[in-house]
Amino acid sequence: MGIFKLKLSQLLVSLVLIVLLAYNSLSIFSVYIPFPAKTAPLLASSSPENVAEKSRRLVSMSSSGKVSSSVMYAVKEEIPVAEKKTLLDLNFTLLHTNQNSLDFIRNESVILHVKRRQSRKALSKIFGQDGEMKRFSKRVKEFFKANSSNSSCKFRFFMTWISSIGNFGDREFFTIESLFKSHPDGCLIIASDSLDSRQGMEILRPFLKKGFRVAAVSPDYNYLFKNTVAKAWIDRLTKGNVNPGEVSFGQNLSNLLRLGLLYNFGGIYIDADMIVLKRFVNLRNAIGAQTVNLQTRNWSRLNNAVMIFDKGHPLLYKFIEEFALTFDGNKWGHNGPYLVSRVVSRVSQRPGYNFTVLPPAAFYPVDWSRIGSLFRAPRNETQSKWMFTKLRQIRGRSFAVHLWNKESRKLEVQQGSIIQHIMSDTCIFCKSTSG
Repeated sequence: MGIFKLKLSQLLVSLVLIVLLAYNSLSIFSVYIPFPAKTAPLLASSSPENVAEKSRRLVSMSSSGKVSSSVMYAVKEEIPVAEKKTLLDLNFTLLHTNQNSLDFIRNESVILHVKRRQSRKALSKIFGQDGEMKRFSKRVKEFFKANSSNSSCKFRFFMTWISSIGNFGDREFFTIESLFKSHPDGCLIIASDSLDSRQGMEILRPFLKKGFRVAAVSPDYNYLFKNTVAKAWIDRLTKGNVNPGEVSFGQNLSNLLRLGLLYNFGGIYIDADMIVLKRFVNLRNAIGAQTVNLQTRNWSRLNNAVMIFDKGHPLLYKFIEEFALTFDGNKWGHNGPYLVSRVVSRVSQRPGYNFTVLPPAAFYPVDWSRIGSLFRAPRNETQSKWMFTKLRQIRGRSFAVHLWNKESRKLEVQQGSIIQHIMSDTCIFCKSTSG
Protein backbone atom coordinates (compact mmCIF):
# COMPACT_ATOMS: atom_id res chain seq x y z
CA MET A 1 0.00 0.00 0.00
CA GLY A 2 2.89 2.37 0.84
CA ILE A 3 4.52 1.57 -2.51
CA PHE A 4 1.27 2.37 -4.31
CA LYS A 5 0.97 5.74 -2.56
CA LEU A 6 4.58 6.54 -3.43
CA LYS A 7 4.04 5.74 -7.10
CA LEU A 8 0.81 7.73 -7.12
CA SER A 9 2.54 10.74 -5.63
CA GLN A 10 5.37 10.45 -8.16
CA LEU A 11 2.80 10.25 -10.94
CA LEU A 12 1.05 13.38 -9.68
CA VAL A 13 4.33 15.28 -9.42
CA SER A 14 5.19 14.22 -12.98
CA LEU A 15 1.82 15.41 -14.23
CA VAL A 16 2.26 18.78 -12.47
CA LEU A 17 5.70 19.19 -14.02
CA ILE A 18 4.35 18.33 -17.48
CA VAL A 19 1.51 20.85 -17.04
CA LEU A 20 3.96 23.54 -15.89
CA LEU A 21 6.26 22.81 -18.82
CA ALA A 22 3.39 22.96 -21.31
CA TYR A 23 2.06 26.14 -19.71
CA ASN A 24 5.42 27.90 -19.88
CA SER A 25 5.97 26.79 -23.48
CA LEU A 26 2.59 28.23 -24.40
CA SER A 27 3.49 31.49 -22.66
CA ILE A 28 6.74 31.77 -24.57
CA PHE A 29 5.17 31.31 -27.97
CA SER A 30 2.31 33.62 -27.02
CA VAL A 31 4.77 36.39 -26.22
CA TYR A 32 6.41 36.00 -29.61
CA ILE A 33 3.31 37.12 -31.52
CA PRO A 34 4.20 39.96 -33.90
CA PHE A 35 2.21 43.19 -33.67
CA PRO A 36 1.03 45.64 -36.29
CA ALA A 37 2.62 49.08 -36.16
CA LYS A 38 -0.39 50.65 -34.43
CA THR A 39 -1.97 48.88 -31.46
CA ALA A 40 -4.09 49.82 -28.52
CA PRO A 41 -1.95 51.40 -25.74
CA LEU A 42 -0.63 49.10 -23.01
CA LEU A 43 1.03 49.74 -19.68
CA ALA A 44 4.55 51.12 -20.02
CA SER A 45 6.18 47.81 -19.19
CA SER A 46 3.91 45.97 -21.64
CA SER A 47 4.30 48.33 -24.59
CA PRO A 48 5.08 46.74 -27.98
CA GLU A 49 8.72 47.78 -27.72
CA ASN A 50 9.14 46.22 -24.26
CA VAL A 51 7.17 43.13 -25.21
CA ALA A 52 9.39 42.63 -28.24
CA GLU A 53 12.47 42.90 -26.04
CA LYS A 54 11.01 40.40 -23.57
CA SER A 55 10.20 37.94 -26.32
CA ARG A 56 13.78 37.97 -27.59
CA ARG A 57 15.14 37.27 -24.09
CA LEU A 58 12.59 34.60 -23.32
CA VAL A 59 13.20 32.72 -26.54
CA SER A 60 16.97 32.91 -26.23
CA MET A 61 16.89 31.58 -22.68
CA SER A 62 14.47 28.77 -23.46
CA SER A 63 16.87 27.45 -26.07
CA SER A 64 19.24 26.12 -23.41
CA GLY A 65 19.24 22.51 -22.30
CA LYS A 66 17.52 23.12 -18.94
CA VAL A 67 14.18 24.12 -20.32
CA SER A 68 11.99 24.25 -17.23
CA SER A 69 14.43 25.95 -14.88
CA SER A 70 15.66 28.48 -17.45
CA VAL A 71 12.11 29.43 -18.42
CA MET A 72 11.08 29.90 -14.81
CA TYR A 73 14.22 31.94 -14.16
CA ALA A 74 13.52 34.10 -17.20
CA VAL A 75 9.96 34.74 -16.05
CA LYS A 76 11.19 35.86 -12.65
CA GLU A 77 13.76 38.17 -14.24
CA GLU A 78 11.48 39.72 -16.88
CA ILE A 79 8.35 40.47 -14.84
CA PRO A 80 8.97 43.27 -12.30
CA VAL A 81 7.69 42.55 -8.80
CA ALA A 82 5.97 45.93 -8.60
CA GLU A 83 3.87 45.03 -11.61
CA LYS A 84 2.34 42.04 -9.81
CA LYS A 85 1.35 40.41 -13.08
CA THR A 86 1.28 36.69 -13.62
CA LEU A 87 2.25 35.06 -16.86
CA LEU A 88 -1.37 34.22 -17.40
CA ASP A 89 -2.27 37.94 -17.11
CA LEU A 90 0.46 38.88 -19.57
CA ASN A 91 -0.55 36.16 -21.98
CA PHE A 92 -4.17 37.28 -21.85
CA THR A 93 -3.20 40.94 -22.37
CA LEU A 94 -1.07 40.12 -25.38
CA LEU A 95 -3.66 37.87 -26.96
CA HIS A 96 -6.36 40.47 -26.26
CA THR A 97 -4.20 43.23 -27.77
CA ASN A 98 -3.49 41.15 -30.84
CA GLN A 99 -7.19 40.47 -31.25
CA ASN A 100 -7.89 44.20 -30.95
CA SER A 101 -5.28 44.86 -33.60
CA LEU A 102 -6.84 42.35 -35.94
CA ASP A 103 -10.27 43.87 -35.26
CA PHE A 104 -8.80 47.32 -35.92
CA ILE A 105 -7.37 46.19 -39.28
CA ARG A 106 -10.67 44.59 -40.23
CA ASN A 107 -12.60 47.71 -39.19
CA GLU A 108 -10.21 49.97 -41.09
CA SER A 109 -10.66 47.81 -44.19
CA VAL A 110 -14.43 48.05 -43.86
CA ILE A 111 -14.24 51.84 -43.34
CA LEU A 112 -11.93 52.23 -46.35
CA HIS A 113 -14.28 50.13 -48.47
CA VAL A 114 -17.27 52.23 -47.36
CA LYS A 115 -15.36 55.47 -48.04
CA ARG A 116 -14.47 54.26 -51.51
CA ARG A 117 -18.10 53.43 -52.20
CA GLN A 118 -19.19 56.81 -50.85
CA SER A 119 -16.51 58.53 -52.92
CA ARG A 120 -17.65 56.77 -56.11
CA LYS A 121 -21.24 57.64 -55.27
CA ALA A 122 -20.31 61.29 -54.70
CA LEU A 123 -18.36 61.41 -57.95
CA SER A 124 -21.27 59.84 -59.83
CA LYS A 125 -23.52 62.57 -58.42
CA ILE A 126 -21.04 65.30 -59.45
CA PHE A 127 -20.61 64.03 -62.97
CA GLY A 128 -24.28 63.13 -63.38
CA GLN A 129 -25.94 60.99 -65.99
CA ASP A 130 -26.49 61.45 -69.70
CA GLY A 131 -29.99 62.74 -68.98
CA GLU A 132 -28.46 65.89 -67.50
CA MET A 133 -26.91 66.88 -70.84
CA LYS A 134 -30.00 68.37 -72.42
CA ARG A 135 -30.93 70.36 -69.33
CA PHE A 136 -27.47 71.91 -68.98
CA SER A 137 -26.90 72.75 -72.64
CA LYS A 138 -30.44 74.07 -72.98
CA ARG A 139 -30.12 76.39 -69.99
CA VAL A 140 -26.76 77.80 -71.12
CA LYS A 141 -27.83 78.30 -74.73
CA GLU A 142 -31.13 79.89 -73.73
CA PHE A 143 -29.32 82.21 -71.32
CA PHE A 144 -26.97 83.49 -74.02
CA LYS A 145 -29.66 83.51 -76.72
CA ALA A 146 -32.06 85.54 -74.61
CA ASN A 147 -29.39 88.11 -73.96
CA SER A 148 -27.95 88.26 -77.47
CA SER A 149 -31.11 89.42 -79.25
CA ASN A 150 -30.74 92.96 -77.92
CA SER A 151 -26.93 92.95 -78.00
CA SER A 152 -26.83 92.96 -74.20
CA CYS A 153 -24.36 90.09 -73.98
CA LYS A 154 -21.29 91.51 -75.67
CA PHE A 155 -18.91 89.68 -73.34
CA ARG A 156 -19.39 86.06 -72.24
CA PHE A 157 -17.87 85.49 -68.83
CA PHE A 158 -17.54 82.20 -66.98
CA MET A 159 -16.65 81.38 -63.40
CA THR A 160 -16.63 78.10 -61.51
CA TRP A 161 -17.55 77.47 -57.90
CA ILE A 162 -16.97 73.89 -56.76
CA SER A 163 -17.02 74.65 -53.03
CA SER A 164 -20.02 74.84 -50.71
CA ILE A 165 -22.29 77.86 -50.79
CA GLY A 166 -21.18 78.79 -47.29
CA ASN A 167 -17.67 79.51 -48.59
CA PHE A 168 -18.92 82.01 -51.16
CA GLY A 169 -18.10 85.22 -49.34
CA ASP A 170 -17.64 88.95 -49.78
CA ARG A 171 -14.49 88.59 -51.87
CA GLU A 172 -16.17 86.33 -54.42
CA PHE A 173 -19.18 88.65 -54.45
CA PHE A 174 -16.90 91.59 -55.16
CA THR A 175 -15.33 89.77 -58.12
CA ILE A 176 -18.80 89.75 -59.73
CA GLU A 177 -19.31 93.36 -58.70
CA SER A 178 -16.08 94.52 -60.36
CA LEU A 179 -16.84 92.46 -63.47
CA PHE A 180 -20.18 94.19 -64.06
CA LYS A 181 -18.80 97.62 -63.16
CA SER A 182 -16.52 97.47 -66.22
CA HIS A 183 -18.78 95.19 -68.32
CA PRO A 184 -22.41 96.21 -67.78
CA ASP A 185 -23.15 94.71 -71.19
CA GLY A 186 -21.60 91.37 -70.24
CA CYS A 187 -23.18 88.06 -69.23
CA LEU A 188 -21.86 85.78 -66.50
CA ILE A 189 -22.48 82.07 -66.00
CA ILE A 190 -21.22 80.53 -62.78
CA ALA A 191 -20.83 76.77 -63.20
CA SER A 192 -21.72 75.52 -59.74
CA ASP A 193 -23.89 72.91 -58.09
CA SER A 194 -24.10 74.77 -54.78
CA LEU A 195 -24.98 78.19 -56.24
CA ASP A 196 -27.56 76.66 -58.57
CA SER A 197 -30.06 76.68 -55.73
CA ARG A 198 -32.58 78.89 -53.96
CA GLN A 199 -29.90 80.12 -51.57
CA GLY A 200 -27.59 80.80 -54.50
CA MET A 201 -30.31 82.80 -56.19
CA GLU A 202 -30.56 85.00 -53.09
CA ILE A 203 -26.82 85.70 -53.27
CA LEU A 204 -27.09 86.78 -56.91
CA ARG A 205 -30.37 88.67 -56.53
CA PRO A 206 -28.75 92.11 -55.92
CA PHE A 207 -27.19 91.91 -59.38
CA LEU A 208 -30.42 90.75 -61.00
CA LYS A 209 -32.32 93.63 -59.42
CA LYS A 210 -29.92 96.05 -61.09
CA GLY A 211 -30.47 94.39 -64.46
CA PHE A 212 -27.17 92.54 -64.72
CA ARG A 213 -27.23 89.20 -66.48
CA VAL A 214 -25.89 86.43 -64.25
CA ALA A 215 -26.94 82.81 -63.69
CA ALA A 216 -25.64 79.84 -61.76
CA VAL A 217 -25.93 76.53 -63.63
CA SER A 218 -24.99 73.04 -62.45
CA PRO A 219 -22.35 71.83 -64.90
CA ASP A 220 -22.71 68.70 -66.99
CA TYR A 221 -19.31 67.15 -67.54
CA ASN A 222 -20.59 64.50 -69.92
CA TYR A 223 -21.83 67.23 -72.24
CA LEU A 224 -18.76 69.43 -71.90
CA PHE A 225 -16.28 66.63 -72.63
CA LYS A 226 -18.33 64.22 -74.73
CA ASN A 227 -15.96 64.34 -77.73
CA THR A 228 -12.68 64.58 -75.86
CA VAL A 229 -10.27 62.21 -74.15
CA ALA A 230 -11.38 63.72 -70.82
CA LYS A 231 -14.66 61.79 -71.08
CA ALA A 232 -12.78 58.50 -70.74
CA TRP A 233 -10.85 59.98 -67.79
CA ILE A 234 -14.12 60.91 -66.08
CA ASP A 235 -15.45 57.38 -66.63
CA ARG A 236 -12.33 55.88 -65.03
CA LEU A 237 -12.58 58.32 -62.15
CA THR A 238 -16.20 57.47 -61.34
CA LYS A 239 -15.30 53.77 -61.38
CA GLY A 240 -12.53 54.33 -58.85
CA ASN A 241 -9.69 53.78 -61.31
CA VAL A 242 -8.17 57.26 -60.93
CA ASN A 243 -6.53 58.44 -57.73
CA PRO A 244 -7.90 61.94 -56.91
CA GLY A 245 -4.75 62.62 -54.87
CA GLU A 246 -4.06 64.84 -51.88
CA VAL A 247 -4.51 68.23 -53.55
CA SER A 248 -8.03 69.67 -53.29
CA PHE A 249 -10.06 67.75 -55.86
CA GLY A 250 -12.40 70.72 -56.23
CA GLN A 251 -9.44 72.81 -57.36
CA ASN A 252 -8.44 70.24 -59.97
CA LEU A 253 -12.05 69.85 -61.08
CA SER A 254 -12.25 73.60 -61.60
CA ASN A 255 -9.08 73.42 -63.71
CA LEU A 256 -10.82 70.99 -66.03
CA LEU A 257 -14.27 72.60 -65.94
CA ARG A 258 -13.06 76.03 -67.12
CA LEU A 259 -11.47 74.39 -70.16
CA GLY A 260 -14.70 72.61 -71.08
CA LEU A 261 -16.77 75.78 -70.74
CA LEU A 262 -14.51 77.79 -73.03
CA TYR A 263 -14.11 74.93 -75.51
CA ASN A 264 -17.88 74.52 -75.89
CA PHE A 265 -19.06 78.12 -75.74
CA GLY A 266 -16.08 80.45 -76.08
CA GLY A 267 -15.63 83.56 -73.98
CA ILE A 268 -13.69 84.74 -70.94
CA TYR A 269 -12.93 82.68 -67.87
CA ILE A 270 -11.93 84.40 -64.61
CA ASP A 271 -11.18 83.03 -61.15
CA ALA A 272 -13.37 84.02 -58.22
CA ASP A 273 -10.52 85.93 -56.55
CA MET A 274 -10.01 88.63 -59.20
CA ILE A 275 -10.75 92.33 -59.23
CA VAL A 276 -11.63 93.37 -62.78
CA LEU A 277 -10.36 96.89 -63.52
CA LYS A 278 -11.21 97.61 -67.14
CA ARG A 279 -13.01 96.25 -70.18
CA PHE A 280 -11.49 93.25 -71.93
CA VAL A 281 -11.56 94.94 -75.32
CA ASN A 282 -9.29 93.72 -78.11
CA LEU A 283 -8.45 90.56 -76.15
CA ARG A 284 -8.94 87.37 -78.12
CA ASN A 285 -7.37 83.92 -77.73
CA ALA A 286 -5.10 85.13 -74.95
CA ILE A 287 -3.60 83.78 -71.75
CA GLY A 288 -1.51 85.63 -69.18
CA ALA A 289 2.06 85.08 -68.06
CA GLN A 290 2.57 84.91 -64.32
CA THR A 291 6.36 85.34 -64.37
CA VAL A 292 9.05 86.21 -66.90
CA ASN A 293 12.74 85.44 -67.19
CA LEU A 294 14.51 88.69 -66.32
CA GLN A 295 17.39 87.93 -68.70
CA THR A 296 15.54 86.73 -71.80
CA ARG A 297 12.28 88.64 -71.06
CA ASN A 298 10.39 85.55 -72.17
CA TRP A 299 7.64 84.12 -70.00
CA SER A 300 8.72 81.43 -67.55
CA ARG A 301 5.28 80.43 -66.22
CA LEU A 302 1.72 80.97 -67.36
CA ASN A 303 -1.44 80.94 -65.27
CA ASN A 304 -4.99 79.80 -65.99
CA ALA A 305 -6.82 82.20 -63.66
CA VAL A 306 -7.86 84.28 -66.69
CA MET A 307 -8.28 82.88 -70.21
CA ILE A 308 -9.94 84.37 -73.29
CA PHE A 309 -10.58 81.91 -76.16
CA ASP A 310 -12.88 81.28 -79.08
CA LYS A 311 -15.17 78.28 -79.08
CA GLY A 312 -13.38 75.09 -80.17
CA HIS A 313 -9.91 76.64 -80.13
CA PRO A 314 -7.26 73.92 -80.73
CA LEU A 315 -5.15 75.07 -77.77
CA LEU A 316 -8.09 74.43 -75.44
CA TYR A 317 -8.36 70.90 -76.81
CA LYS A 318 -4.66 70.38 -76.12
CA PHE A 319 -5.17 71.62 -72.56
CA ILE A 320 -8.04 69.15 -72.04
CA GLU A 321 -6.01 66.32 -73.54
CA GLU A 322 -3.03 67.11 -71.32
CA PHE A 323 -5.24 67.12 -68.24
CA ALA A 324 -6.66 63.67 -68.98
CA LEU A 325 -3.37 62.07 -70.00
CA THR A 326 -1.09 63.49 -67.30
CA PHE A 327 -3.41 64.05 -64.33
CA ASP A 328 -1.63 64.01 -60.98
CA GLY A 329 -3.69 64.84 -57.91
CA ASN A 330 -0.69 64.97 -55.60
CA LYS A 331 1.18 67.91 -57.15
CA TRP A 332 -0.16 71.39 -56.60
CA GLY A 333 -0.50 73.31 -59.86
CA HIS A 334 0.34 70.29 -62.02
CA ASN A 335 -3.14 70.27 -63.58
CA GLY A 336 -3.49 74.06 -63.69
CA PRO A 337 -0.75 76.70 -64.16
CA TYR A 338 1.95 74.13 -64.88
CA LEU A 339 -0.33 72.34 -67.34
CA VAL A 340 -0.96 75.39 -69.52
CA SER A 341 2.74 76.24 -69.30
CA ARG A 342 3.74 72.75 -70.50
CA VAL A 343 1.34 72.74 -73.42
CA VAL A 344 2.06 76.27 -74.63
CA SER A 345 5.81 75.63 -74.54
CA ARG A 346 5.27 72.61 -76.83
CA VAL A 347 2.90 74.15 -79.39
CA SER A 348 4.05 77.78 -79.49
CA GLN A 349 6.09 77.23 -82.66
CA ARG A 350 3.54 75.05 -84.43
CA PRO A 351 1.19 76.42 -87.12
CA GLY A 352 -2.54 76.56 -86.43
CA TYR A 353 -2.31 77.73 -82.81
CA ASN A 354 -3.01 81.41 -82.95
CA PHE A 355 -2.93 82.93 -79.47
CA THR A 356 -1.27 85.67 -77.45
CA VAL A 357 0.64 85.46 -74.19
CA LEU A 358 0.02 88.67 -72.25
CA PRO A 359 2.65 90.09 -69.85
CA PRO A 360 2.25 89.60 -66.08
CA ALA A 361 1.00 93.17 -65.67
CA ALA A 362 -2.23 92.22 -67.49
CA PHE A 363 -3.62 89.99 -64.70
CA TYR A 364 -0.81 89.31 -62.22
CA PRO A 365 0.83 92.68 -61.45
CA VAL A 366 1.99 91.32 -58.09
CA ASP A 367 3.31 87.82 -57.47
CA TRP A 368 1.61 85.64 -54.86
CA SER A 369 4.57 86.01 -52.49
CA ARG A 370 4.14 89.81 -52.39
CA ILE A 371 0.36 90.13 -52.49
CA GLY A 372 0.34 91.35 -48.89
CA SER A 373 1.94 94.62 -50.00
CA LEU A 374 -1.29 95.59 -51.81
CA PHE A 375 -3.36 95.20 -48.64
CA ARG A 376 -1.16 97.35 -46.38
CA ALA A 377 -1.47 101.11 -45.98
CA PRO A 378 1.76 103.12 -46.34
CA ARG A 379 3.42 104.05 -43.06
CA ASN A 380 5.96 106.56 -44.23
CA GLU A 381 6.82 108.79 -47.17
CA THR A 382 8.91 106.12 -48.93
CA GLN A 383 6.07 103.61 -48.78
CA SER A 384 3.62 106.25 -49.98
CA LYS A 385 5.73 106.96 -53.05
CA TRP A 386 5.97 103.25 -53.85
CA MET A 387 2.23 102.77 -53.35
CA PHE A 388 1.16 105.59 -55.67
CA THR A 389 3.67 104.50 -58.32
CA LYS A 390 2.39 100.91 -58.15
CA LEU A 391 -1.22 102.09 -58.16
CA ARG A 392 -0.63 104.12 -61.34
CA GLN A 393 0.99 101.11 -63.00
CA ILE A 394 -1.92 98.82 -62.10
CA ARG A 395 -4.54 101.31 -63.22
CA GLY A 396 -2.70 101.90 -66.48
CA ARG A 397 -1.52 98.41 -67.45
CA SER A 398 -3.75 95.83 -65.76
CA PHE A 399 -7.08 94.46 -66.92
CA ALA A 400 -7.53 92.70 -63.58
CA VAL A 401 -5.67 91.90 -60.36
CA HIS A 402 -5.37 88.37 -59.06
CA LEU A 403 -5.65 88.37 -55.26
CA TRP A 404 -4.08 84.92 -54.73
CA ASN A 405 -6.77 83.88 -52.26
CA LYS A 406 -4.72 81.13 -50.69
CA GLU A 407 -2.22 83.72 -49.50
CA SER A 408 -4.44 86.75 -48.92
CA ARG A 409 -7.82 85.45 -47.74
CA LYS A 410 -7.13 86.33 -44.09
CA LEU A 411 -5.57 89.72 -44.82
CA GLU A 412 -7.48 92.85 -43.88
CA VAL A 413 -7.85 95.60 -46.46
CA GLN A 414 -6.29 98.59 -44.74
CA GLN A 415 -7.59 102.09 -45.38
CA GLY A 416 -5.34 103.81 -47.89
CA SER A 417 -3.94 100.59 -49.35
CA ILE A 418 -3.77 99.81 -53.06
CA ILE A 419 -6.57 97.24 -52.76
CA GLN A 420 -8.76 99.80 -50.99
CA HIS A 421 -8.18 102.30 -53.80
CA ILE A 422 -8.98 99.87 -56.64
CA MET A 423 -12.02 98.52 -54.79
CA SER A 424 -13.31 102.07 -54.56
CA ASP A 425 -12.78 102.35 -58.33
CA THR A 426 -14.63 99.14 -59.18
CA CYS A 427 -17.48 98.78 -56.68
CA ILE A 428 -21.20 98.89 -57.51
CA PHE A 429 -22.57 98.48 -54.00
CA CYS A 430 -20.10 100.94 -52.52
CA LYS A 431 -21.15 100.91 -48.89
CA SER A 432 -17.92 99.20 -47.83
CA THR A 433 -14.61 98.32 -49.40
CA SER A 434 -13.12 96.58 -46.39
CA GLY A 435 -12.98 93.18 -48.13
